Amino acid sequence: MSGIDSSIAQVRPGPQRRRGSEYAELLTRVRQAGLLDRRPAYYAIKIAINAALVVAGWTIFVLLGDSWWQLVTAAFLAVVFTQTGFLGHDAGHRQIFRSRRANQLVGLLHGNLAIGLAFGWWVDKHHRHHAHPNQEGLDPDISGESIVFTHTQASARRGAGRLLARYQGLLFFPMLLLEAVSLHVAGVRALSRSTYRERGREALLLGLHAAAYLTAVVAVLSPLRALVFVVVQQGLFGVYLGCAFAPNHKGMPILTEDDDTDFLRRQVLTSRNVRGNWLIDFLLGGLNHQIEHHLFPSMPRASLRHARPIVRAYCLEHGLPYVETTLLDSYRQALHHLHTVGRSGQPVREPEPADVPDAGLVAANGRR
Repeated sequence: MSGIDSSIAQVRPGPQRRRGSEYAELLTRVRQAGLLDRRPAYYAIKIAINAALVVAGWTIFVLLGDSWWQLVTAAFLAVVFTQTGFLGHDAGHRQIFRSRRANQLVGLLHGNLAIGLAFGWWVDKHHRHHAHPNQEGLDPDISGESIVFTHTQASARRGAGRLLARYQGLLFFPMLLLEAVSLHVAGVRALSRSTYRERGREALLLGLHAAAYLTAVVAVLSPLRALVFVVVQQGLFGVYLGCAFAPNHKGMPILTEDDDTDFLRRQVLTSRNVRGNWLIDFLLGGLNHQIEHHLFPSMPRASLRHARPIVRAYCLEHGLPYVETTLLDSYRQALHHLHTVGRSGQPVREPEPADVPDAGLVAANGRR
């Protein structure tokens, strides 16, 4: 495979033959298993329960009144906001309905109205990430604006930016406290552009969210408690979002802008799965099955777990490393990479061939 940045371990691809048909073959197997079929009952229950939790959270907020116990409510609403965001994510990938309009409606209600994130802006950004995961210059998630992912990005930093990069491994989780605010600001900036599609409708829903949220907080809480509530609720919301997305690609191979790796390998080699049970599935919104999600973005969340054995077996069949680890180890790997790139400013050591897991080793490590 060409074009992998030296700051991440390179993985040797399998034979070049039949690459054009390999993904099609895997797609056929998954489709024949019925895993791309929509799951209307699953999502109907999921949306109904989530809506009930949103209503319950704000009802408790009003009933509890002006009390420091509202910090518990803030934490609860941070979790509910993130779970609502997961549903918006699924709608953005058209996992819920086949209809674009129906998915967009769910996305707007869960994104703009419920949690204050601009759905259209996020969908555009996220689809660019899916098309070019971990590809420098093309994946907006590794643009290097806040944290650096490559030696090139680290070398370009100056002054306070270089100092931040040097300690980014230590600062990563504290920085997530600002993640929700960053997403709010980015969405508003995008909506300020006259070229933004559905600008009026999205701005209206975003405005309704901001007005309702701030009115409730100011009406129920004293100024100091209102400020602390917003800081805690939005801070924990950002941390939860960041913790859900951090295990997926950080510390995995980074591709250069001119890389021509085929779709199957590009998605598998740059993604990492997190092992676990139904609780991990719930906490991470199904994103723990990142390899399957990147290979089949429109696959309903509930089907990802069932696609795992098919995809894993296919990867082993074709000599592709299927990277899967625990949640804590995924954070360790991500932080190690950020620390190494940011602090030393030198490429991460490229492993010897013996360091690259072969199919047998992956199979052994992947057993539950």
